[in-house]
Amino acid sequence: MSQNRITVAVDIGGTFTDLELRDDTTGLAHSLKSPTTPDDPARGLADALLLAAERFGFALSDIGLILHGTTIATNAVLTRDLPDGALITTEGFEDVLEIGRHARRDIYALRGPDRSVLIPRRRRFGAPGRIGAAGEVVRPLDAAALDSVISRVADSGVEATAICLLNAFANPAHEIAIRKALLARCPGMAVSCSHEVSPEIREFERTATTVLNAQLVPVIHRYVTAVRKRLSDAGVTAPVYLIQSNGGAISLDAAVQAPVKLLLSGPSGGVLAAQKLARSLNTPDVVGVDMGGTSYDVAVISGGQRTVVTQGEIDGLPVRVPMVEMHTIGAGGGSIAFVDASGRLQVGPRSAGAVPGPVCYGRGGQEPTVTDINLILGRLDPSTFLGGRFALDLDGARAALRDRMEVPLNLDTDHAASGILSVVNAKLAASIKFSLFAKGLDPRDFALMSFGGAGGVHAIEVAEELGITEVIFPRDPSTFSAHGILSSDIQHDLSRTEILPLASASLAALAAMAEDLRARGTALLDADAIAPERRVLRLTADLRYRGQAFELMTDMPDGPCTEQTLATLRERFEEQHRQRFSFDDPDEAVELVTMRLVAIGRLGDEGRTAARHSPSEDRATGTRPVHVNGAWAEVPVHRQLSLAPGEVIDGPAIIEQEYTTLLIPGHWSLTMTETGDMTARKQP
Repeated sequence: MSQNRITVAVDIGGTFTDLELRDDTTGLAHSLKSPTTPDDPARGLADALLLAAERFGFALSDIGLILHGTTIATNAVLTRDLPDGALITTEGFEDVLEIGRHARRDIYALRGPDRSVLIPRRRRFGAPGRIGAAGEVVRPLDAAALDSVISRVADSGVEATAICLLNAFANPAHEIAIRKALLARCPGMAVSCSHEVSPEIREFERTATTVLNAQLVPVIHRYVTAVRKRLSDAGVTAPVYLIQSNGGAISLDAAVQAPVKLLLSGPSGGVLAAQKLARSLNTPDVVGVDMGGTSYDVAVISGGQRTVVTQGEIDGLPVRVPMVEMHTIGAGGGSIAFVDASGRLQVGPRSAGAVPGPVCYGRGGQEPTVTDINLILGRLDPSTFLGGRFALDLDGARAALRDRMEVPLNLDTDHAASGILSVVNAKLAASIKFSLFAKGLDPRDFALMSFGGAGGVHAIEVAEELGITEVIFPRDPSTFSAHGILSSDIQHDLSRTEILPLASASLAALAAMAEDLRARGTALLDADAIAPERRVLRLTADLRYRGQAFELMTDMPDGPCTEQTLATLRERFEEQHRQRFSFDDPDEAVELVTMRLVAIGRLGDEGRTAARHSPSEDRATGTRPVHVNGAWAEVPVHRQLSLAPGEVIDGPAIIEQEYTTLLIPGHWSLTMTETGDMTARKQP
């Protein structure tokens, strides 16, 4: 790592680019928000760094490390802005993507939903040859037939190709041979092999993940190239790491080869920060919610731990890589309110985004958004938004509400605006219920932790819908995901599939798998130049009862594989099974499906304590009309920086920060902590 003193975390969202930076010599931290530039996000990144350097008094050459969360991969998938791709698979398995899984989301539907297939049938090619389930070569590759397949791929003019052969996780020899032949014919093509992207069982998910990775390689390669040029032109020489869906960091070169790991890049930082803050506040059970301009992300932290899953989904596409478990809906400050064809009031998932943005931004927006409604109802101050650097157009927002909502619904301003807030708050509460009920958890047992630029004016009202009586607001909620990214470490996820009974006869095989994974993880950390004392290697096992079609990820004990290892694994697995499904079966055989290793390289933030909050001398407060608790009231307005540790503010009240606003309704009180984080509790 560079010895330069500034560490920067960047989270580029759909509306704003958030920065958190830390001076490693003084320990001082700063936050900043700058508009995202959707036409060229790398330009927005460079602009934000220049603005931060000017405001906080450092040179860009002082930056020693940049940790970067990005939605580039996610947006490319959601908009299907992907290059044309091809798939080479085992002959006879060309239709795996369309066959998929027999899983009915709506059991009463007369027909299933249309499946999203990224590669059409004409560009899916069968390769001659076959690997068996144990890794044996059942049928060798036919050189002449393979040459024909390679020619057809080359003639298709695609920019990316995925290679996913049957049982390649057990023996990748055929995939390696096909890649070599393809690159010899098409040296500039982006090629992804399943044994590197997702070396696990389940053909459909492995194929879909490999296809998505291949088509994202050119997208991320172009972005990384643009970032390097923008930073170089600005005089930034610091190494840059991208944040993965698992919350860990990865080098730019490694990210280009495995871009599918970036799909939850930014939101995962918020989960890391929420977990860290929950522990510091001794509140182990927390629902973290991130409300930005376009989306609302929900993550459950139970017992102080976030959940990592081995498979997720993005816009109907399965993704089989480790990721922080999160539920996302299209509801944010930029979500558009409208009246549908049946005359019903709806909010989202369409968003005004950064361009043109809400009507009140004055950038050409015509449809009222959630931000416009909060402005109309007095919850936002048009003169102090983004620290007063971004004046809001209240008259424009009112006109849009009148034309688009009041007239069609025959409602006055107050009823139309409060109706929109009721709809969006109900959507937010429903997404939290979904995340908790799926785990058999009761919202009333959790605190709500609200962050993101738009969440502060909704959090307590959403909590009341759920019966939650405690709401936590981080010190800098608007840039909280970037704050979490600031604590990220390098992380590599490795896996090896081999179905084995959890029995004494498997000990030698288990030991060999563990040794292989540790060696591979060590080699990756060697390549990252991580010192031995800054490394952590953790093994887990995907276990199931024999005959089950799903597994539970179970922590493996440290040390060599022994009989005690087997006993501990079984005990931990059955405890998880009881918690998740309310039963276990001590008489049923347990089997291992996949062993995993997380290789972590510490980047230096461990042990750092949060700075004590010191109130500013400016104690000036005022009041303004705010629509709260169903009526207009003259509500006190406080500046967060003026509140002293231990100070209590009774609602109704407004707490203003530089980049966001918090609404404290009546019958709630807010307490400032020593670190500047705030806790609101419902009064009896």
